[in-house]
Amino acid sequence: MVPPARTAERKPAEPAASPPVRSGESIPTIEGFERIVDDFQRRLYGFALRMTGNREDAEEIVQDAFVRAFRALGKMNEEQRRELRLQPWLYTITLNVTRNRLRSKRPTNVALDALADPDALLNHTQEGPEQPEAIVERSADMVLVEQALLQLPMHLRAAATLRFIEGRSHPEIAEILNQPIGTVKSHVHRAVRILRRILGPQVGRLAPTGEPAHAV
Repeated sequence: MVPPARTAERKPAEPAASPPVRSGESIPTIEGFERIVDDFQRRLYGFALRMTGNREDAEEIVQDAFVRAFRALGKMNEEQRRELRLQPWLYTITLNVTRNRLRSKRPTNVALDALADPDALLNHTQEGPEQPEAIVERSADMVLVEQALLQLPMHLRAAATLRFIEGRSHPEIAEILNQPIGTVKSHVHRAVRILRRILGPQVGRLAPTGEPAHAV
């Protein structure tokens, strides 16, 4: 709460309500955490689903990620919250939970209906050069691409999913993965090379025009 003014000057009162939560634009608070969940639950679930190929895992991962985020937010001071870039931070937590969960599980066969979940499809992205629906035009293609992504090593799967399915820019991915942009670009390029072997010509839509090639 802002302390009352100590002078007699009459100034318009500051609004009591916090502004809507937007990725990194307003200060996240414990009191506004329900809004954070509402804003990010769907997209984090979609990300976790594409990383695991399992709806139950994705749901539990997102729940765990929000619990961790809530606890971490409660330990931050106001300055730390002000500097926090909320969206990349939440993706990083979700990815870390996903990694821990997958390490403790044996790989399972992925049913076709477990992917391309309509509830997990993104209508738009905040940033990035492309929209997901411009990358994969039909749900059948989405299923094939997501199944192929699940065959990639975790570090390549994360980079490729964030780039091509989520439509994130290289700087965003670098922040989420805590990696240099050059490493991110290299991982994306290696992922495309592997996906091309798996999917053949269909993967052509994944690589945007002008996507630079990088040495493996």
